[in-house]
Amino acid sequence: MGNPIETSILTFAETINRLTYNRAGIEFRPLPEDDPKQRRPDITRARALLGWEPRVELAEGLSRTIYDFEARLGR
Repeated sequence: MGNPIETSILTFAETINRLTYNRAGIEFRPLPEDDPKQRRPDITRARALLGWEPRVELAEGLSRTIYDFEARLGR
């Protein structure tokens, strides 16, 4: 669904690199014209209708995702 805690794409990429021990670095390119300026979803409806709240922080969620992909790939 998303998380109302705004995280920059740079922070996201740095976190993935740290968790995967990737030393390749990050490549910077111009933003597309339709790139959203805000990456902070409004989860008001999810809270109201589903009682849903994000409970897993970014690094933990990415760690779980990386572990799952590694398991699926047999690493």
